[in-house]
Amino acid sequence: MTGILYICPTPIGNLEDMTFRAIKTLKEVDIIGAEDTRTSMKLLNHFDIKTKMTSYHKFNEHSKGNYLIEELLSGKNIAIISDAGMPGISDPGSEIISLAIENDIKIEVLPGATASITALVASGLNTDRFLFYGFLESKGSTRRKELESLKKNKETIIFYESPHRIFDTLEDVLLIFGNRKVAICKELTKIHENIIRDTVESGIVRLRETVNKGEYVLIVEGNTEVETVEVDIKSELEKLIDGGYTKKDAIKKVVSEFSIPKNRVYEESLKL
Repeated sequence: MTGILYICPTPIGNLEDMTFRAIKTLKEVDIIGAEDTRTSMKLLNHFDIKTKMTSYHKFNEHSKGNYLIEELLSGKNIAIISDAGMPGISDPGSEIISLAIENDIKIEVLPGATASITALVASGLNTDRFLFYGFLESKGSTRRKELESLKKNKETIIFYESPHRIFDTLEDVLLIFGNRKVAICKELTKIHENIIRDTVESGIVRLRETVNKGEYVLIVEGNTEVETVEVDIKSELEKLIDGGYTKKDAIKKVVSEFSIPKNRVYEESLKL
């Protein structure tokens, strides 16, 4: 029998957000793969968890992943945790999940805290459809190209950003997207949680008045511009009339199909 791979989310700030199930799982597994063992030790000590830990981070994902798979195949149960939030979401975890699937190892993903959804719901922006993008590239020119590719997206977009790049990113968002609504979220669930809900331009000004620390989640309004389609009204009328429509019915159809004011279509019909 192979072991089970547990994906365990951890609090993004407030330790009280740790679930009972996650605590129980971390106490019962044989090994915990932690992104940073020093950070995770504080969490484990707080909940009196004595399970053996091993480092599992983006720089050793491949080598340590193979080791953890061997342990799972030998029957040991393993939990993966990141420094905060859900492993695999802009954190190590996705590679070992893929390896486990390839090796027919059972995977259990525990629900729990994640900064992206917490910030999205708190933003007040549209939550019906959204795009999680994570971290943009650090190089300015590359970052702006990424934003250009996202400019027409109508979905609310979720970005992660570091404190030393947040202003550069906001300036690029203003440049590429325009002055859209945003929610700039930092220190989520912590004592100094701060969410700035404003336009990009005003948000930058307000953010400069705060202490710049902690990781950021940036929620950006989707593109709300209505694309205008250039219609050759005279040509559309001619096609309909040639197809058997009366001029009156052709006018009605063009008005309905292209949402063009009736008087404008009528004026064009007089040129036929």
